[in-house]
Amino acid sequence: MKKRSFLSKLKSEELIEPSGEVCSSYLEKANNCFKAAKLLLENNLLENSISMSYYAMYNSLTALLFKTGIKCENHAGSILLLKRLFGKNDLFELISFAKKERIDKQYYVSSKQNITLTEESSKDLLAKSEELNL
Repeated sequence: MKKRSFLSKLKSEELIEPSGEVCSSYLEKANNCFKAAKLLLENNLLENSISMSYYAMYNSLTALLFKTGIKCENHAGSILLLKRLFGKNDLFELISFAKKERIDKQYYVSSKQNITLTEESSKDLLAKSEELNL
């Protein structure tokens, strides 16, 4: 039996009625994640700030998907849709990078030597999550 591709599975199972209400809820979540990322950065909780900046971006993306009638609960799949369906290669690269940073900072321990890079990454991702406009 041939395994179906992610996009063909999405087409047959994940299309839903577009929802402005759900979209608004995810935009509110995105805004709350942005606020949390900013507070965490201000309090030198850099790794957590990176995670929240990513989730601000991801929730904005989820809002876009619900607004267009797509339900996707898979982070990598949602990000791929941004590129494949919407042609947003620059945003695809940005959110992919933010996802990698979140995974690195959330699941792995870094040495004190990397604190400068983490601070720069935290500030950069926070600024980009604020600018993100899907």
